Amino acid sequence: MKKITTIFAIAALILVASCGKDKAASKDNTPAVAVKVSTPSAEGSAFLSASGKIEAVQNANLSTRMMGYVTDTYVNVGDKVSKGQLLLRINSADISAQSAQVTASITEAKVAFRNAEKDYNRFKVLFEQKSVSQKEMDDITANYEMAKARLEGATQMKNQVNAQLSYSNISAPFSGVVTGKFINKGDMANPGMPLIGMETPGKFQVIAMVPESEITKIKEGTTVNVVVKSTNELIKGTVTEVSSSAKNTGGQYLVKVILDKTEAKLLSGMYTSVQFPIEKSTEAKRILVPESALVKQGQLTGIYAIGNKNVAILRWLRTGKTFGDKVEILSGLAADEQFIVAAEGKLYNGVKVIASPALTEGKEVK
Repeated sequence: MKKITTIFAIAALILVASCGKDKAASKDNTPAVAVKVSTPSAEGSAFLSASGKIEAVQNANLSTRMMGYVTDTYVNVGDKVSKGQLLLRINSADISAQSAQVTASITEAKVAFRNAEKDYNRFKVLFEQKSVSQKEMDDITANYEMAKARLEGATQMKNQVNAQLSYSNISAPFSGVVTGKFINKGDMANPGMPLIGMETPGKFQVIAMVPESEITKIKEGTTVNVVVKSTNELIKGTVTEVSSSAKNTGGQYLVKVILDKTEAKLLSGMYTSVQFPIEKSTEAKRILVPESALVKQGQLTGIYAIGNKNVAILRWLRTGKTFGDKVEILSGLAADEQFIVAAEGKLYNGVKVIASPALTEGKEVK
Protein backbone atom coordinates (compact mmCIF):
# COMPACT_ATOMS: atom_id res chain seq x y z
CA MET A 1 0.00 0.00 0.00
CA LYS A 2 2.80 2.37 0.89
CA LYS A 3 4.47 1.52 -2.42
CA ILE A 4 1.31 2.45 -4.37
CA THR A 5 1.01 5.78 -2.53
CA THR A 6 4.58 6.64 -3.44
CA ILE A 7 3.90 5.90 -7.12
CA PHE A 8 0.85 8.26 -7.13
CA ALA A 9 2.91 11.01 -5.51
CA ILE A 10 5.62 10.71 -8.16
CA ALA A 11 2.97 10.82 -10.92
CA ALA A 12 1.45 13.95 -9.40
CA LEU A 13 4.82 15.67 -9.33
CA ILE A 14 5.41 14.80 -12.99
CA LEU A 15 1.96 16.18 -13.91
CA VAL A 16 2.59 19.45 -12.07
CA ALA A 17 5.97 19.83 -13.75
CA SER A 18 4.37 19.17 -17.12
CA CYS A 19 1.70 21.88 -16.57
CA GLY A 20 4.40 24.35 -15.61
CA LYS A 21 6.21 23.67 -18.86
CA ASP A 22 2.96 24.14 -20.84
CA LYS A 23 2.35 27.52 -19.18
CA ALA A 24 5.87 28.58 -19.97
CA ALA A 25 5.39 27.41 -23.55
CA SER A 26 2.11 29.39 -23.84
CA LYS A 27 3.82 32.66 -23.01
CA ASP A 28 3.33 35.21 -25.90
CA ASN A 29 6.53 35.36 -27.88
CA THR A 30 5.04 37.43 -30.76
CA PRO A 31 7.67 39.94 -31.93
CA ALA A 32 6.86 43.60 -31.23
CA VAL A 33 5.75 45.77 -34.17
CA ALA A 34 8.10 48.66 -34.88
CA VAL A 35 6.17 51.94 -34.78
CA LYS A 36 6.76 55.67 -34.92
CA VAL A 37 4.98 57.56 -32.17
CA SER A 38 4.09 61.20 -31.70
CA THR A 39 2.03 63.45 -29.44
CA PRO A 40 -0.78 65.76 -30.56
CA SER A 41 0.13 69.26 -31.61
CA ALA A 42 -1.75 72.02 -29.82
CA GLU A 43 -2.62 75.25 -31.57
CA GLY A 44 -4.47 78.30 -30.33
CA SER A 45 -7.36 79.83 -32.24
CA ALA A 46 -5.04 81.80 -34.55
CA PHE A 47 -7.35 81.49 -37.54
CA LEU A 48 -10.99 80.99 -38.42
CA SER A 49 -11.89 78.23 -40.87
CA ALA A 50 -14.83 78.54 -43.29
CA SER A 51 -15.96 76.34 -46.17
CA GLY A 52 -15.99 77.77 -49.68
CA LYS A 53 -16.16 76.92 -53.35
CA ILE A 54 -13.86 77.83 -56.23
CA GLU A 55 -15.20 79.70 -59.25
CA ALA A 56 -13.69 81.69 -62.11
CA VAL A 57 -13.39 85.43 -61.50
CA GLN A 58 -15.10 86.12 -64.84
CA ASN A 59 -18.06 83.84 -65.43
CA ALA A 60 -21.58 84.16 -66.82
CA ASN A 61 -24.79 82.24 -67.44
CA LEU A 62 -26.24 83.55 -70.69
CA SER A 63 -30.01 83.81 -71.18
CA THR A 64 -32.52 85.55 -73.41
CA ARG A 65 -35.43 87.97 -73.00
CA MET A 66 -37.57 86.35 -75.68
CA MET A 67 -39.46 83.09 -76.01
CA GLY A 68 -38.86 80.80 -78.94
CA TYR A 69 -37.50 77.51 -80.21
CA VAL A 70 -33.76 77.03 -80.50
CA THR A 71 -32.98 76.62 -84.18
CA ASP A 72 -29.19 76.12 -84.00
CA THR A 73 -26.47 75.54 -81.41
CA TYR A 74 -22.86 76.12 -82.43
CA VAL A 75 -20.83 75.12 -79.35
CA ASN A 76 -20.43 72.29 -76.85
CA VAL A 77 -19.11 72.11 -73.29
CA GLY A 78 -15.34 72.60 -73.25
CA ASP A 79 -15.18 74.64 -76.47
CA LYS A 80 -13.04 77.78 -76.48
CA VAL A 81 -14.90 80.82 -77.80
CA SER A 82 -13.99 84.40 -78.69
CA LYS A 83 -15.79 87.56 -77.69
CA GLY A 84 -18.76 88.17 -80.01
CA GLN A 85 -18.82 84.60 -81.36
CA LEU A 86 -22.34 83.29 -82.08
CA LEU A 87 -23.21 80.49 -79.64
CA LEU A 88 -26.85 79.67 -80.45
CA ARG A 89 -29.79 81.03 -82.38
CA ILE A 90 -33.47 81.25 -81.39
CA ASN A 91 -36.31 81.30 -83.94
CA SER A 92 -37.09 84.97 -84.64
CA ALA A 93 -39.38 84.86 -87.69
CA ASP A 94 -41.95 87.17 -86.09
CA ILE A 95 -39.31 89.69 -85.06
CA SER A 96 -37.80 89.58 -88.55
CA ALA A 97 -41.23 90.40 -89.94
CA GLN A 98 -41.50 93.33 -87.54
CA SER A 99 -38.07 94.47 -88.65
CA ALA A 100 -39.18 94.51 -92.30
CA GLN A 101 -42.28 96.50 -91.40
CA VAL A 102 -40.28 99.02 -89.39
CA THR A 103 -37.79 99.39 -92.25
CA ALA A 104 -40.66 100.21 -94.61
CA SER A 105 -42.04 102.69 -92.09
CA ILE A 106 -38.65 104.39 -91.87
CA THR A 107 -38.48 104.72 -95.65
CA GLU A 108 -41.95 106.27 -95.73
CA ALA A 109 -41.13 108.59 -92.85
CA LYS A 110 -37.94 109.77 -94.52
CA VAL A 111 -39.79 110.66 -97.73
CA ALA A 112 -42.50 112.50 -95.79
CA PHE A 113 -39.88 114.36 -93.75
CA ARG A 114 -37.95 115.49 -96.83
CA ASN A 115 -41.12 116.86 -98.41
CA ALA A 116 -42.14 118.56 -95.19
CA GLU A 117 -38.66 120.03 -94.82
CA LYS A 118 -38.75 121.47 -98.37
CA ASP A 119 -42.18 122.99 -97.77
CA TYR A 120 -41.03 124.45 -94.47
CA ASN A 121 -37.94 126.04 -96.01
CA ARG A 122 -40.00 127.44 -98.90
CA PHE A 123 -42.69 128.89 -96.65
CA LYS A 124 -40.05 130.33 -94.36
CA VAL A 125 -38.68 132.44 -97.24
CA LEU A 126 -42.14 133.47 -98.29
CA PHE A 127 -43.06 134.41 -94.73
CA GLU A 128 -39.98 136.65 -94.50
CA GLN A 129 -41.18 138.31 -97.71
CA LYS A 130 -44.64 138.62 -96.13
CA SER A 131 -46.12 136.54 -98.96
CA VAL A 132 -47.85 134.05 -96.63
CA SER A 133 -49.87 134.54 -93.49
CA GLN A 134 -48.87 133.63 -89.96
CA LYS A 135 -51.55 130.90 -89.98
CA GLU A 136 -50.09 129.28 -93.08
CA MET A 137 -46.59 129.43 -91.62
CA ASP A 138 -47.78 127.85 -88.35
CA ASP A 139 -49.51 125.01 -90.23
CA ILE A 140 -46.47 124.19 -92.35
CA THR A 141 -44.21 124.36 -89.27
CA ALA A 142 -46.48 121.92 -87.41
CA ASN A 143 -46.47 119.58 -90.43
CA TYR A 144 -42.67 119.72 -90.52
CA GLU A 145 -42.33 118.94 -86.78
CA MET A 146 -44.79 116.03 -87.03
CA ALA A 147 -42.88 114.53 -89.98
CA LYS A 148 -39.65 114.87 -88.03
CA ALA A 149 -41.21 113.17 -84.97
CA ARG A 150 -42.60 110.32 -87.12
CA LEU A 151 -39.12 109.67 -88.54
CA GLU A 152 -37.58 109.69 -85.05
CA GLY A 153 -40.27 107.29 -83.79
CA ALA A 154 -39.71 104.89 -86.67
CA THR A 155 -35.94 104.98 -86.06
CA GLN A 156 -36.39 104.19 -82.35
CA MET A 157 -38.75 101.35 -83.24
CA LYS A 158 -35.98 99.95 -85.44
CA ASN A 159 -33.57 100.09 -82.49
CA GLN A 160 -36.09 98.22 -80.35
CA VAL A 161 -36.52 95.48 -82.97
CA ASN A 162 -32.75 95.18 -83.37
CA ALA A 163 -32.42 94.78 -79.58
CA GLN A 164 -35.00 91.98 -79.67
CA LEU A 165 -33.12 90.34 -82.53
CA SER A 166 -29.93 90.46 -80.48
CA TYR A 167 -31.67 88.31 -77.84
CA SER A 168 -32.40 85.70 -80.48
CA ASN A 169 -28.71 85.46 -81.38
CA ILE A 170 -26.76 84.57 -78.22
CA SER A 171 -23.13 85.63 -78.55
CA ALA A 172 -20.15 85.34 -76.20
CA PRO A 173 -19.77 88.48 -74.03
CA PHE A 174 -16.07 87.70 -73.50
CA SER A 175 -13.44 85.21 -74.61
CA GLY A 176 -13.38 82.02 -72.57
CA VAL A 177 -14.50 78.40 -72.31
CA VAL A 178 -18.03 76.98 -72.45
CA THR A 179 -18.71 75.33 -69.08
CA GLY A 180 -22.38 74.50 -69.46
CA LYS A 181 -24.92 73.91 -72.21
CA PHE A 182 -28.43 73.80 -70.77
CA ILE A 183 -30.50 73.63 -73.96
CA ASN A 184 -30.47 71.77 -77.28
CA LYS A 185 -31.74 72.36 -80.79
CA GLY A 186 -35.53 72.20 -80.82
CA ASP A 187 -35.98 73.08 -77.13
CA MET A 188 -38.08 76.04 -76.08
CA ALA A 189 -36.12 78.96 -74.66
CA ASN A 190 -37.87 81.14 -72.09
CA PRO A 191 -36.97 84.59 -70.75
CA GLY A 192 -34.38 84.41 -67.96
CA MET A 193 -33.71 80.69 -68.52
CA PRO A 194 -29.94 79.85 -68.47
CA LEU A 195 -28.86 78.68 -71.92
CA ILE A 196 -25.06 78.70 -72.00
CA GLY A 197 -22.53 78.93 -69.15
CA MET A 198 -19.00 80.18 -69.78
CA GLU A 199 -15.97 81.43 -67.89
CA THR A 200 -12.48 82.76 -68.40
CA PRO A 201 -10.03 80.17 -67.01
CA GLY A 202 -6.76 80.98 -65.29
CA LYS A 203 -7.91 83.40 -62.60
CA PHE A 204 -9.99 81.95 -59.77
CA GLN A 205 -11.70 83.13 -56.62
CA VAL A 206 -13.31 81.46 -53.62
CA ILE A 207 -16.75 82.33 -52.33
CA ALA A 208 -16.90 81.50 -48.62
CA MET A 209 -19.83 81.75 -46.22
CA VAL A 210 -19.02 83.03 -42.71
CA PRO A 211 -21.41 83.00 -39.70
CA GLU A 212 -22.49 86.26 -38.10
CA SER A 213 -20.51 85.50 -34.93
CA GLU A 214 -17.23 85.68 -36.88
CA ILE A 215 -17.81 88.10 -39.77
CA THR A 216 -16.64 91.19 -37.84
CA LYS A 217 -13.18 89.62 -37.47
CA ILE A 218 -12.59 89.48 -41.24
CA LYS A 219 -11.18 92.50 -43.06
CA GLU A 220 -10.64 93.34 -46.74
CA GLY A 221 -7.06 92.99 -47.96
CA THR A 222 -6.24 90.18 -45.50
CA THR A 223 -3.99 87.39 -46.80
CA VAL A 224 -5.51 83.96 -46.15
CA ASN A 225 -4.68 80.29 -46.68
CA VAL A 226 -7.01 78.27 -48.88
CA VAL A 227 -6.88 74.45 -48.67
CA VAL A 228 -8.33 72.60 -51.68
CA LYS A 229 -10.11 69.63 -50.09
CA SER A 230 -9.84 67.23 -53.05
CA THR A 231 -6.07 67.64 -53.48
CA ASN A 232 -5.10 68.98 -50.02
CA GLU A 233 -3.08 71.73 -51.71
CA LEU A 234 -2.49 75.02 -49.89
CA ILE A 235 -2.91 78.24 -51.90
CA LYS A 236 -2.56 81.86 -50.80
CA GLY A 237 -5.36 84.34 -51.43
CA THR A 238 -6.52 87.86 -50.61
CA VAL A 239 -9.89 88.95 -49.24
CA THR A 240 -11.42 91.40 -51.75
CA GLU A 241 -15.06 91.60 -50.63
CA VAL A 242 -16.82 91.22 -47.28
CA SER A 243 -20.62 91.31 -47.39
CA SER A 244 -22.36 93.57 -44.89
CA SER A 245 -25.73 91.82 -45.19
CA ALA A 246 -26.97 88.25 -44.87
CA LYS A 247 -30.49 89.06 -46.09
CA ASN A 248 -30.27 86.90 -49.22
CA THR A 249 -27.72 84.31 -48.07
CA GLY A 250 -29.56 82.43 -45.34
CA GLY A 251 -27.92 84.10 -42.35
CA GLN A 252 -24.38 83.57 -43.65
CA TYR A 253 -22.15 86.42 -44.82
CA LEU A 254 -20.46 86.16 -48.20
CA VAL A 255 -16.69 86.68 -48.35
CA LYS A 256 -14.82 86.72 -51.66
CA VAL A 257 -11.16 85.67 -51.84
CA ILE A 258 -9.04 86.12 -54.99
CA LEU A 259 -6.51 83.29 -55.29
CA ASP A 260 -2.87 83.95 -56.09
CA LYS A 261 -1.48 82.55 -59.31
CA THR A 262 -0.58 78.90 -58.80
CA GLU A 263 0.53 75.82 -60.72
CA ALA A 264 -2.11 73.75 -58.94
CA LYS A 265 -4.83 72.26 -61.13
CA LEU A 266 -7.96 74.18 -60.16
CA LEU A 267 -11.48 73.71 -61.47
CA SER A 268 -14.64 75.65 -60.79
CA GLY A 269 -16.81 73.98 -58.19
CA MET A 270 -13.98 72.51 -56.08
CA TYR A 271 -14.63 72.74 -52.34
CA THR A 272 -12.13 74.51 -50.11
CA SER A 273 -11.42 75.41 -46.52
CA VAL A 274 -10.49 79.07 -46.11
CA GLN A 275 -8.36 79.92 -43.08
CA PHE A 276 -8.82 83.56 -42.04
CA PRO A 277 -6.16 84.80 -39.58
CA ILE A 278 -7.67 86.42 -36.50
CA GLU A 279 -6.31 87.72 -33.23
CA LYS A 280 -5.30 84.97 -30.80
CA SER A 281 -7.80 84.42 -28.06
CA THR A 282 -7.61 82.88 -24.63
CA GLU A 283 -9.68 79.87 -25.70
CA ALA A 284 -8.42 76.35 -25.07
CA LYS A 285 -5.95 75.14 -27.65
CA ARG A 286 -6.95 72.68 -30.31
CA ILE A 287 -5.61 69.12 -30.26
CA LEU A 288 -4.51 68.23 -33.78
CA VAL A 289 -3.26 64.92 -35.19
CA PRO A 290 -2.18 63.97 -38.74
CA GLU A 291 -5.09 62.66 -40.80
CA SER A 292 -2.86 59.80 -41.98
CA ALA A 293 -2.69 58.43 -38.41
CA LEU A 294 -6.46 57.94 -38.16
CA VAL A 295 -8.13 54.55 -38.49
CA LYS A 296 -11.62 54.44 -40.00
CA GLN A 297 -14.05 51.57 -39.61
CA GLY A 298 -17.41 52.38 -41.10
CA GLN A 299 -18.70 55.53 -39.40
CA LEU A 300 -16.15 55.28 -36.58
CA THR A 301 -12.81 57.07 -36.45
CA GLY A 302 -10.04 56.00 -34.12
CA ILE A 303 -6.34 56.16 -33.46
CA TYR A 304 -3.82 53.72 -31.96
CA ALA A 305 -2.47 55.01 -28.64
CA ILE A 306 0.35 53.52 -26.56
CA GLY A 307 -0.94 51.70 -23.47
CA ASN A 308 0.77 50.08 -20.47
CA LYS A 309 3.52 47.56 -21.20
CA ASN A 310 4.00 49.10 -24.67
CA VAL A 311 0.89 47.67 -26.32
CA ALA A 312 -1.27 49.36 -28.98
CA ILE A 313 -4.75 50.40 -27.87
CA LEU A 314 -7.37 51.52 -30.40
CA ARG A 315 -9.07 54.69 -29.16
CA TRP A 316 -12.33 55.84 -30.74
CA LEU A 317 -12.40 59.59 -31.31
CA ARG A 318 -14.78 62.43 -31.91
CA THR A 319 -13.23 64.65 -34.56
CA GLY A 320 -13.81 68.27 -35.49
CA LYS A 321 -12.62 70.50 -38.32
CA THR A 322 -9.81 69.71 -40.74
CA PHE A 323 -6.85 72.10 -40.93
CA GLY A 324 -4.73 71.19 -43.94
CA ASP A 325 -3.41 67.65 -43.34
CA LYS A 326 -4.40 67.69 -39.65
CA VAL A 327 -7.69 66.90 -37.90
CA GLU A 328 -9.01 68.44 -34.70
CA ILE A 329 -9.68 65.92 -31.89
CA LEU A 330 -12.63 66.89 -29.71
CA SER A 331 -12.52 63.86 -27.40
CA GLY A 332 -10.83 60.47 -27.01
CA LEU A 333 -7.20 61.57 -26.85
CA ALA A 334 -5.38 63.71 -24.30
CA ALA A 335 -2.95 66.42 -25.32
CA ASP A 336 0.01 64.57 -23.71
CA GLU A 337 -0.83 61.04 -24.91
CA GLN A 338 1.36 59.26 -27.41
CA PHE A 339 -0.19 57.82 -30.55
CA ILE A 340 1.12 55.82 -33.49
CA VAL A 341 1.67 57.63 -36.77
CA ALA A 342 3.39 54.79 -38.69
CA ALA A 343 3.86 51.05 -38.27
CA GLU A 344 6.10 48.38 -39.80
CA GLY A 345 3.39 45.73 -39.51
CA LYS A 346 -0.30 45.21 -38.84
CA LEU A 347 -1.70 46.82 -35.71
CA TYR A 348 -4.51 45.52 -33.52
CA ASN A 349 -5.68 45.91 -29.94
CA GLY A 350 -3.09 44.56 -27.53
CA VAL A 351 -0.25 43.96 -29.98
CA LYS A 352 3.20 44.70 -28.58
CA VAL A 353 4.93 47.69 -30.12
CA ILE A 354 8.38 49.17 -29.94
CA ALA A 355 9.25 52.75 -30.81
CA SER A 356 11.51 53.10 -33.83
CA PRO A 357 12.65 56.69 -34.48
CA ALA A 358 14.10 55.62 -37.83
CA LEU A 359 10.64 54.62 -39.12
CA THR A 360 9.18 57.17 -41.52
CA GLU A 361 5.61 58.39 -41.51
CA GLY A 362 5.20 57.00 -45.00
CA LYS A 363 4.34 53.62 -43.45
CA GLU A 364 0.58 53.31 -43.35
CA VAL A 365 -1.25 52.71 -40.07
CA LYS A 366 -3.49 49.67 -40.61
